[in-house]
Amino acid sequence: MTSGGDIPDTQAFVSFSSPDGSFSLKVPEGWGRTATGSATVFSDKLNSVRVDVASVATPATIASATAVEVPAIKAASRAFKLGAVWSERHTAGDAVVVRYRVDSPLDPVTGKSVPLAVGRYEFVRHGRQVTITLSAPVGYDNADAWKTIVDSFGWHR
Repeated sequence: MTSGGDIPDTQAFVSFSSPDGSFSLKVPEGWGRTATGSATVFSDKLNSVRVDVASVATPATIASATAVEVPAIKAASRAFKLGAVWSERHTAGDAVVVRYRVDSPLDPVTGKSVPLAVGRYEFVRHGRQVTITLSAPVGYDNADAWKTIVDSFGWHR
């Protein structure tokens, strides 16, 4: 990876399986991993892949994401700017996608933040929602890496 945030086309990916074995996806090899509650985050410099798991009564829709989730994300973010909300088909099923921009947390040393492009993918099956949130500095072309990660997502039970 370059110093700013570009994930190289030669990046290797490794499989990550949920602790209960119900799903898996590929994540960039060598990235740091932290787990807190129902979330697992893989990160390297200003790039991250966050995987959240939650029980839901109803599947996410474009309308529910727009009415409920977007305002919650905005309230919890710095300099939020919505891009778009839509649904797209993947091997694991339909996903509600939210694209937006935010500012990163302030760097503790410099006090500066970086604008981040974010893609949030919500997959639901049998009352369980897995949300994959990808972020990278604005201006970096990580489309191929993001596609690899999201397309690799699969349910196992």
